[in-house]
Amino acid sequence: MMLRVSAETSGEDVDLTAIVADEAVPTSVPSGQALLAFADVSLDDDAEAIAAARQQVLSELDEPAMIDAAGVIANFQRMVRIADGTGIPLDPPMEALTADLRSELGINGYGDQ
Repeated sequence: MMLRVSAETSGEDVDLTAIVADEAVPTSVPSGQALLAFADVSLDDDAEAIAAARQQVLSELDEPAMIDAAGVIANFQRMVRIADGTGIPLDPPMEALTADLRSELGINGYGDQ
């Protein structure tokens, strides 16, 4: 939600379907494909793929950017695991604010699996 609001506020045109797409979706984020790949492989246990994706971010951006990206990935994982583990539902304002986005991305059923 914050990414979409930040993008709209700054006048950026962001296609959030890149988050759930099976194939590469062009983004306006510098090195967006490398960052998406890093986030994707970080969810698996393939140390070689993670190292390669990390190296790609390093080569396209720099070490501080790679460290920031790793921190963001870790933080989202932490938040999602806490919410999922405790069964925290979306609060009514967030549910209303994200209804269109959740529908557009097709993520409403993720918790049902």
